[in-house]
Amino acid sequence: MPTSAIDFAHFFDYLLKSRSRLLEWVRAQPAEVYTRTFPIGLGSIRATLVHTAAAEWAYVERLGGREVTLGDSPFTDERQPEFDPFATAWERRAPVTRLALALLGDPARPLEYVSRMGPKPMRIRTTAGGIAGQLMFHEVHHRAQVMAMLRQVGVAAENLDYSVLQFERTPVG
Repeated sequence: MPTSAIDFAHFFDYLLKSRSRLLEWVRAQPAEVYTRTFPIGLGSIRATLVHTAAAEWAYVERLGGREVTLGDSPFTDERQPEFDPFATAWERRAPVTRLALALLGDPARPLEYVSRMGPKPMRIRTTAGGIAGQLMFHEVHHRAQVMAMLRQVGVAAENLDYSVLQFERTPVG
C-alpha cells in the first residue's frame, strides 16, 4: 500500500491500545523489575520504555520541522526515574503525537535533518511518511523487547498483535 493511503493516526490508536496493556503489565510488577538488568533491549524495562518515548517525542518534533537535541527531550532516565510519573507523562503526550500523525499532510513530503544520536552527526533524508512509519515500527520493536523481559519474570505478556486488538471477531455456528 503506498504511504499516501495510510491512516497513520488509526495505526497510532492501535499502538496506544497495545501500549496501555504493556504498561499495565509493567505497573503490576514490583518496582525493582522496572530497573532490573536484562541481557536484551536497552538493558532494562525503564531504559527501553524511556528510549521509546523519547524517540516518539523526537520524531514528532522532526515532523513539525523542529531541530532535536538530546537534552531537550522530556523523556530521560534522569527526568523519569520512576515508572508511574513516566507512564503518566507518556500518556499525556499521546494526543500530541496522534494530532501530528493526523495532520501529517503529504506523506511523500521530503524531510531532512541532522541526527546527533550516534557516534557522529549524520544527515538524514526521508519523508514525513517515513518518519511516521518509523515512529510506529520503532515502538513495536522495543515493545517486543519489553515483553521478552516481562516473560523472564513470569508475566505472560503476549497477544498484542494488531489483529487481536483491532479486528472484529464474532463466533460462528
